[in-house]
Amino acid sequence: MYSPAITIEGLTKRFGAVTAVDDLSFAVAPGRVTGFLGPNGSGKTTTLRMLLGLVEPTAGRALIGGRPYREIRRPAREVGAALEASSFHPGRTGLGHLQALAPQVGVPTARCKEILDFVGLADAANRRVGGYSMGMRQRLGLATALLGDPGIIILDEPANGLDPQGIVWLRGLLRALAAEGRTVLLSSHVLAEVRATVDDVVVIGNGRLVRASTLTEFEDLAVHAVAVRTPNPASFVALARERGWQVEDAPGGFRVHGVDTATVGSAAFAHGIELHELSDAGADLEAVFLQLTGAPAPAGVPMQTGAIR
Repeated sequence: MYSPAITIEGLTKRFGAVTAVDDLSFAVAPGRVTGFLGPNGSGKTTTLRMLLGLVEPTAGRALIGGRPYREIRRPAREVGAALEASSFHPGRTGLGHLQALAPQVGVPTARCKEILDFVGLADAANRRVGGYSMGMRQRLGLATALLGDPGIIILDEPANGLDPQGIVWLRGLLRALAAEGRTVLLSSHVLAEVRATVDDVVVIGNGRLVRASTLTEFEDLAVHAVAVRTPNPASFVALARERGWQVEDAPGGFRVHGVDTATVGSAAFAHGIELHELSDAGADLEAVFLQLTGAPAPAGVPMQTGAIR
């Protein structure tokens, strides 16, 4: 039977005059993948380190199955964590790394080869970790976390260094683990990386909780957009201005916010405006994420969409 949820209650951590985590509370449900989201420096890693007993909270508590991590008798059998993809001895092989941990975790050494194969590192098992790529180290970190077959998996930025194929593999693996009833918590500062993976989101900014909900509820905050390409851009912009639509330039055309394809298509047809593309561009979740967390928009990305030309 897998462990129950993670609970964070009023968690606070101050480093001198700096408050890294500020009265943070949320819960992580079993059988689901929860994305722990926030910009770099928002307090995600500090929170996870407090959860794992690596940093002492200034106030509040972080519980796993209703207990602090340090009270779990065989923690690696209940909680698998990977916070850094570089915390390996470079002179050891991948297999040697896991074999050194196996007695502490309480698993047979045969489990080491089994889990390396599971994460796609069977061919690199006898290579020194110092020669591993970032993506391979991420896989080894995941193998370390899964060595004890835990019911709770905690991963900090697990997609860093993975190629597109690796990201798809990771997504499927995390979904499968959650489907088995395990609790999966992963942190990221890039919403797009976890959007297709998570069931729930916990969003923090400047160490404080700004949103905790299902992904579906989070998506409801976003404004949907329609992609348009037309050989009559001036006429289309005039139509948009007349209808009060919010429009921004996009490669080869426009993005129209807050309306659906049927509305745009009907209006363009009625005004005799030829369209070469009319498609659903989806919800702009990144804009919601940036606005909730107060993070600066990347260069070239407007914080406020909808400026009519």
